[in-house]
Amino acid sequence: MTSGFYVNPNSTPAVWARNNPGDARAARIQSAIANRPIGRWFGADANIGATVASYVGAADSHDKLPVLVAYHLPGRDACGGHSGGGAGNPAAYRTWISSLAAGIGGKPAVVVIEPDALGDFECMSEAAIRERLGMLTYATQQLRQKAPNTFAYLDGGNVGWVPAATMAARLDSAGVRNVRGFAVNVSNYYPTATSQNYAGSVVAALGYPAKFVIDTSRNGNGHNGQWCNPPGRKLGVPAQVGGGAEMLLWVKTPGNSDGDCGIGPGIPAGQFSPALAIRLIDGT
Repeated sequence: MTSGFYVNPNSTPAVWARNNPGDARAARIQSAIANRPIGRWFGADANIGATVASYVGAADSHDKLPVLVAYHLPGRDACGGHSGGGAGNPAAYRTWISSLAAGIGGKPAVVVIEPDALGDFECMSEAAIRERLGMLTYATQQLRQKAPNTFAYLDGGNVGWVPAATMAARLDSAGVRNVRGFAVNVSNYYPTATSQNYAGSVVAALGYPAKFVIDTSRNGNGHNGQWCNPPGRKLGVPAQVGGGAEMLLWVKTPGNSDGDCGIGPGIPAGQFSPALAIRLIDGT
């Protein structure tokens, strides 16, 4: 077993702090965010297998557990629109996710599978939904077969998006039985206790055992009704085992923008902003 979660030395906040040593904010961002275990998101990469193998290998060499986020579904973020992209077609996605799983191999890792994928259905056609469920099921099968020591979790949305019974049915159709369970509150702001209650309702609706993890990266001040760079949010509890879920994780990178919106105008989704990071540290 590993001795804790892996801290990515090349996360976006770590790189920013390293590149801006003269900025008064750098030390605070390094201490409060970059020194914490944060999920690394994987998307378009022609050498995804080698990239993942290198990252997981680095974590393993330190006896640490890395947190990976697979984010490359065709038509991803169908509703939100700020983080669109993904593989060009289902065949390309299957090749990509198979390579990702093979890159992990027998080493231990946490994988959150495709944030938003099961919440976006209201913005998709029936044919697209069926196609997506097939890709997600394939992803769960590949991780089970090729990465047997992985704690893999399908994304299960959040308490404010899809009713628990509906989400349970979607998770079941997406192959949740093949993996450890599901993740809730990814990139969102709902309190841990609220997310715990929602996840418990999802498990009850599933009718069979499933573990869940909660993204606590930005939920320290709870939710104010907005999801896209809202003001007044705060860092949550750092990554840990337990805490009301199988794990509490920083899946989203604090300081990475949700899109050109809210208190991050002009900052595209996924781009690190020291101003956003400081506001999360201060809760402003």
